[in-house]
Amino acid sequence: MYYDDFGADFGLSGLAETLSSRTNLRLDDPVVLALAAKAAEEDEDDQLGRDVRLLLDSSLPDRTIHAVWLAAARRCFDPVELGSDVRAWLRRISDVCPPRVRERDPIEAMVLDAERPVAAEEELRATVAAEIDRAAAGLEKAVAVTGIVAALHQVVAQVDADLGLRMLLRAAKAYSVPIGMEQYDRLMTIGERLAYPAAAVYEDLNVSWAPIDSSRRDFELGRFGLPILAAVFQGPGWPYVGTVRENIENVTTADSGYVPGSYASVLLEDVQRLLHSTLPDDAVTALWRAASGRWNNTDAFDADGRTWLRQIAEVCREHLENVDPAYTPVVSPARTELAQTVLAEVRQMVPNLTDRTEESGAATLRHAVAALPEVVVAVDPDLGFRLFLQIIGACEITITEGTRTRYKSIAHQLGYGDDHIDERLPPSQA
Repeated sequence: MYYDDFGADFGLSGLAETLSSRTNLRLDDPVVLALAAKAAEEDEDDQLGRDVRLLLDSSLPDRTIHAVWLAAARRCFDPVELGSDVRAWLRRISDVCPPRVRERDPIEAMVLDAERPVAAEEELRATVAAEIDRAAAGLEKAVAVTGIVAALHQVVAQVDADLGLRMLLRAAKAYSVPIGMEQYDRLMTIGERLAYPAAAVYEDLNVSWAPIDSSRRDFELGRFGLPILAAVFQGPGWPYVGTVRENIENVTTADSGYVPGSYASVLLEDVQRLLHSTLPDDAVTALWRAASGRWNNTDAFDADGRTWLRQIAEVCREHLENVDPAYTPVVSPARTELAQTVLAEVRQMVPNLTDRTEESGAATLRHAVAALPEVVVAVDPDLGFRLFLQIIGACEITITEGTRTRYKSIAHQLGYGDDHIDERLPPSQA
């Protein structure tokens, strides 16, 4: 379960990344050994030692191991040039990364064992080998190491498909090998199958991205658009993250693993829908304050809803201009076919949302709830449904399993990721 222990690349490919990022600093054998020991001890990277011992115990020729290492490290450190044969160097790495079993809480261990992926090695080898073949032309053209494609194939076929995949990814990143969107999606799927942290696949990968699509809704991490920005500003902690603008930027730039500009484009679309709607200004303000749980708040930056939306739009446009100067923001057609379905759910929940007559700021919340039907019918059912879910969560209202099932059905029809409902709403009550 690599993603439980690592946030990005790890093991031998992670060491290669560390070395290739230190191009202006001295790299000799003692420094590299110290970095390896630090990764194993301080970063608890047990996989580094395992990767090294897999190669040491294999029948791979030294020249093959040498080629794969040079490609992964972008030739920033070559033990052979320093007078060592590659296996002697690996043994020194192994010595500073001894085998060990990480102690875990019994409950944590039980959960990890239950979720740990099972992948047949032969099937995985065939899958990774196919991705090497698809990237072969780019690797041979860009990677300054002779025989890299054949060497990667040998690692996969004779040592370990997992290690071979990570060394393929690291070599492609080191030399900016172009990766098409279809291959990128497959690589992400393989990484997910092996329980990699997503960044181990996408970070620094030179992807030939598809055009920005503001209508996409299949974000795996749940919320997107205006509701996720509302979540950022919910509660007292947001000022500790940065300024108002910096908090907006944190959302607009959170494209990790997606087409750059994706989060900014859907946020901008939400903002444009409300900005140009016929909703009164005070209704727009109330909707934002309710979605962000700020109906008791006296901060001035979002006191006028439309002024606040224009500020958000400006940050979105600046980011989109940076990542794709040719992109022209558009507002995709509203999903009107689901308006009545969403409207029925909003109306059913209204009593629960407005039952706060004694609470400070209850008038703002009631105003927002009264405006939700107009958002659903006159603006966009998709945006209305997402704001509705966000307000339910901000109000800490639990829902029944029957309600959750209906919400998930709507979310599925709108194209949301599978965890959109569960990520937003409290646990169900029977």
